[in-house]
Amino acid sequence: MTGRTQWTAALRAMPTPEWAAYLSEHSGLPGPRANLELVSAYVPLADETTIDTLLSTGDEYHATCAAAALGARAEGTASEKRALELAADARWRVREGVALGLQLLGDTKPAALASIVDAWVDHAHPLVQRAAVAAICEPRLLRDPRMASLALDACERATRHLATREPEERKTPDSRTLRLALGYCWSVAVAADPTHGLPAFAALDTDDPDVAWIVTQNSRKKRLSCLLDS
Repeated sequence: MTGRTQWTAALRAMPTPEWAAYLSEHSGLPGPRANLELVSAYVPLADETTIDTLLSTGDEYHATCAAAALGARAEGTASEKRALELAADARWRVREGVALGLQLLGDTKPAALASIVDAWVDHAHPLVQRAAVAAICEPRLLRDPRMASLALDACERATRHLATREPEERKTPDSRTLRLALGYCWSVAVAADPTHGLPAFAALDTDDPDVAWIVTQNSRKKRLSCLLDS
């Protein structure tokens, strides 16, 4: 028994008040990589009580787990509102937790994820836009042609939002984080649907310096460079 199955079994075997300590012990932090398998194992077992408990500790890994659980149940509920707030959290791992949770939601309820992405990508906050793009641009989700089409649309809309921001606003850390996400998400979306993705990518306005940067970064990704060279 390995991976997520192991972590699920361990959590099920102990009282929920002990989860916070267990999550901390096996978080992988401090270190270069957090234990995302444990996060994924926690998500389907989570309830409002444990989510609230984890958010109350102030611990980044706890908040990441809670954010993922909220993202996974963000289907037009209060959980979606809380997930949206955490999508703009100052801690990058917490933001990643939201995206991970949304992807887990998309595994079983793609229509629910599609609705969230469609709404969030036009949100005023660039980090919420970033969460929408990062959530949908996951290769396993894009095997569904409808999700692949949505990924391209989300990338186009988020790029357009970035390009219409004032120059000074584009220099903020939040806008830079959105730009960074678009610097790889386009390649994922195009690779999933080259027929529609390549023309959309080619149509990007590289006279805009940020859009030019996004095009350059994605063109270096092997998944896209092999398509551009063919």
